[in-house]
Amino acid sequence: MTDPYDKGMTVRREVLGDAHVDRAVAATTDFTAPFQDYITRSAWGDVWGREGLDRRTRSCVTLAVLTALHCDAEIAMHVRAARRNGLTPAEIAEVLLHTGVYAGVPAANAAFKIAQEVLAEEEDPGL
Repeated sequence: MTDPYDKGMTVRREVLGDAHVDRAVAATTDFTAPFQDYITRSAWGDVWGREGLDRRTRSCVTLAVLTALHCDAEIAMHVRAARRNGLTPAEIAEVLLHTGVYAGVPAANAAFKIAQEVLAEEEDPGL
């Protein structure tokens, strides 16, 4: 049986990339360690690691929810994850547009701004 933490760390690295996860691990303190353990096991191992939805779909849902909840600090990370999971810039735009109808234009507007900045980084990594 696979350890839930190991499974979560594998999925987390596949979705977010080694550089992001390495930064998060390096920034872990005694105070944040229980939370890092929790999200690795629960979010990444138990939920993202399930077979019920593919990662593209999970990325779409995640972007929509983060936009709806105004979690601007998380959107850039999950735009990058969505690209890693195979979504095109056009598909990301469709998710944000669709979310705007149900979560509100200001939320979608903020998410579009963040997504545009991230996608521009792909075109010009020196930004």
